[in-house]
Amino acid sequence: MKQPNDFPRLSLGIFPTPVRKLENLSRQLGIELWIKRDDLTGLGLGGNKLRKLEFLLAEAKAQGAELVFTTGGAQSNHAMLTAAAANRLGMEPVLILKKRGVTACRGNQLLEKLMGTEVLFMDTDDYADIYAEMDRIGAARGKPYYKIPCGGSNALGSLGYVECAREIAEQGEHFDHIVCAEGSGGTMAGLALGAKLYLPGTTVHGMMVDTDPFDEITPRLMREAAALLEAELAITSSDYRLRDACGPGYAIPSAEGNAAVRLMAAREGIFLDPVYTGKAFGGLLAMAREGTFRPGERVLFVHTGGAGGLFAMDWEEA
Repeated sequence: MKQPNDFPRLSLGIFPTPVRKLENLSRQLGIELWIKRDDLTGLGLGGNKLRKLEFLLAEAKAQGAELVFTTGGAQSNHAMLTAAAANRLGMEPVLILKKRGVTACRGNQLLEKLMGTEVLFMDTDDYADIYAEMDRIGAARGKPYYKIPCGGSNALGSLGYVECAREIAEQGEHFDHIVCAEGSGGTMAGLALGAKLYLPGTTVHGMMVDTDPFDEITPRLMREAAALLEAELAITSSDYRLRDACGPGYAIPSAEGNAAVRLMAAREGIFLDPVYTGKAFGGLLAMAREGTFRPGERVLFVHTGGAGGLFAMDWEEA
């Protein structure tokens, strides 16, 4: 079997990221709660997408790409980090974003403006329209280009979180449960596959913050990433757990998520965001209240970043 590091990979982030016990919240919730600080990956404002981009942009470089396209919502953390990483590598980023969410010069839109990033909006709900526009623009500009899917969530990108699971194993703490946000599928699929490979006895829970069919997306990405690794594994629904944490809709803050953002900030001085990590941590809190975690079990929350989103919404109304 191959290992993730057998694939071409750029050095873009600062790894390993810390794993720390949340002492105050552990006492409050009556569980042993830990956090993996993937918001501290070191480029831009940090975040999980950097692990994926180390593999994806290595492929882009190897193919001689001069333009790098990607997509997401208006406040996409992935798009912002892709722009930062492409700039650092001497490639030109072009973001074609759905005209959904906060399009004003706030949050990640402000960060992209500071970087001088070309940002285009499309009024569509179908990513196929956006990928076709990437091809049209790339052909018109006559430069070699590379397309990164929403969230960097394909088999190659998912290897970033297979590697993260191996990293967690090497950090020496055993966890019964790992909880993360699931917004495009690659992080969750990588962690679930990585747990199957490197973390026996650990159950990975994906907190679904969008309405996509993650019951289909998660195992598909796991199988495709396993195929890249030449790992002969049977992937079944028993390899992970999914929970709805979307609330009123993708990129629409929820009362539970906002309360979770405030709780983490007040008790631990760590800032979550209202679109991904806040909703995911809200789901974890609900699981703790429901008794999902048995006494003595250890729970790891993966903080996937998203600080830019904090500054895109009006908290006076939240």
